[in-house]
Amino acid sequence: MTEGGRRLYTDDDLSKLRLICLLKALGLNLDSIQGILSSEKPGKVLNLLLDEQAKQIEGEVAEKQKQLEAMKIVKESIRDRDAIPVNSINDIERIMKNKKGLKKVHGTLLSYGLAFAPFQIGSIILWIMKGIWIPFVIVYSLAILLGIPIIRFYHRNTAYICPECGATFRPTWKDFNFSKHTSKTRKLTCTKCGVKGWCVEVYADNSAESGGAM
Repeated sequence: MTEGGRRLYTDDDLSKLRLICLLKALGLNLDSIQGILSSEKPGKVLNLLLDEQAKQIEGEVAEKQKQLEAMKIVKESIRDRDAIPVNSINDIERIMKNKKGLKKVHGTLLSYGLAFAPFQIGSIILWIMKGIWIPFVIVYSLAILLGIPIIRFYHRNTAYICPECGATFRPTWKDFNFSKHTSKTRKLTCTKCGVKGWCVEVYADNSAESGGAM
């Protein structure tokens, strides 16, 4: 302490102050920091506290990520139909849970489309430029023949949530193929309550029977 009443800090004091500021920035409270500084093994105590702090932050990040996913689902639903087609938190959670499987299904459909696109475009160009139409007929005939099992795969691996009763069901083959649809929804008749409406697409439970409630 100086004659003017000012406190003098040593290099050791400044180092401790910097450490306190750092630990505070990492989310540790003052009680925890005091415990570290007064411990006989501060390194081990700090390591344990940081492990716990990391777990807490990871949990918070995961929770925030779930909230973001739920927001995206609601926004997509509103964009598709200008209304929210789910009537409970459970429906949203089911959609989030099945989103990964649904992406795989859509990826398979996209791969099929991309694989055939060059042949389809090439056959059209050949027909227009050279007047040779046989490749066009062959390519599109193959596309139709191979498209049938792809559509069956799509039908078998997708289900829909009814906005009226909240049931998850798989539509009949006819209803599935001849219904209006968007990228996320399809206008179907619920096999449980019988109400027709825009149902939200989810990944199907393979144990469910086709055309029945799941």
